[in-house]
Amino acid sequence: MKDMEKLYQARLKRYVTAMRNEKPDQVPIRPFVAEFTAKYAGYTCAQVAHDYSLAFEAACKCAADFDWDAVVANMVYVWTGLTEAIGLKYYGVPGIHIPEDVGFQYREPAEGQAFMKADEYELLAKDPTGFLYNVWLPRASADVSPEGAPTSYRNNLSFLKGGMAMLSYFNAFGPQIQRLRQESGTVSAIAGIFKQPFDILADKLRGYLGLTMDLFERPKEVLKACEALMPHLCHVALSGADPDKNVPIGFWMHRGCTPFINHDHFNQFVWPTLKPIIEEIWRQGHQVLFYAEGRWMNHLDAFAELPDGSIVFHVDQDDIFEVHKRIGHKFCLTGGIPNYLLAYETPDKVRAFCKKVIDEVAKDGGYIMDASAIMQNDTAIENIKAMTEFTREYGVY
Repeated sequence: MKDMEKLYQARLKRYVTAMRNEKPDQVPIRPFVAEFTAKYAGYTCAQVAHDYSLAFEAACKCAADFDWDAVVANMVYVWTGLTEAIGLKYYGVPGIHIPEDVGFQYREPAEGQAFMKADEYELLAKDPTGFLYNVWLPRASADVSPEGAPTSYRNNLSFLKGGMAMLSYFNAFGPQIQRLRQESGTVSAIAGIFKQPFDILADKLRGYLGLTMDLFERPKEVLKACEALMPHLCHVALSGADPDKNVPIGFWMHRGCTPFINHDHFNQFVWPTLKPIIEEIWRQGHQVLFYAEGRWMNHLDAFAELPDGSIVFHVDQDDIFEVHKRIGHKFCLTGGIPNYLLAYETPDKVRAFCKKVIDEVAKDGGYIMDASAIMQNDTAIENIKAMTEFTREYGVY
């Protein structure tokens, strides 16, 4: 136990030092592995989605078998027991809606069937919590009765089942994090969650097609709604943050970049309602992990306005070497190892690319080894081993 705690403290120091954009003893390894853990542990995607204890077990097995500094306690975050308890319509669950060996999917609402209507912005802005509870939830759930409609057995039971499921699932994460620490000396990679106001509208309320039309047809209402969501989302982020202020708050970035929207719309809607939240979170002593899914190169100048060290920037489809030139002096970078390389190429090619990243991006510290995007069950086990072992051997300062 003492040896594991010593290992944990060394890994935590290494991880935190890199995130502060400084040079640790060696390059930290923090892979965001989702359905890969199921594949490695011998489970299907459906099994780890339906039974979170299996997902937890798979994460622990990977942490014990690979020499990683930090992992997420369970990257397969959609648990069927919760989503089905309240009848959520927007997840495609393996083994129910999609094949059992396919990771869970987000199901975009059809045009005209979004969970929020175009004329409801004012209602959302006036009372975001009330809107979500009274209007959005009955539309997003197969079981919840609309406001004013007769209640039902299924309506009442959905709240009971959903509440019990949420408590069961969320309360299990504390012991899981402790298990990772005690059994394999592995750090929990993030704490808390943040979504930007624009993505709340795009992902869960208006849908992508609806929102893009609204940007032209009712821009003032869109901005007012984003502004109304800001304090709520900031509160959610801080309420789950690491009390020790070591690991960052996770922020998955979706539809706020070009070409999903144009650059003017980013400056008009996204950045004015994102930047103040990040600054407030940093003022309270917490970093935010910008998990920049897709391409965000066009917005690096905006991110560079943030205080030095306030974010950790994860590189997906952008050129990590160019990102390093642009903002590597201000922020720690992570990722940049292409997923196609880890899925379809040889271990030698993986090692060669990791060497280039370590030589050019990690040479002065401030880099954490990871794939470009979350690793699913197409990732080759031998390539993950190559990435891990090479980084441990070559990435020593």
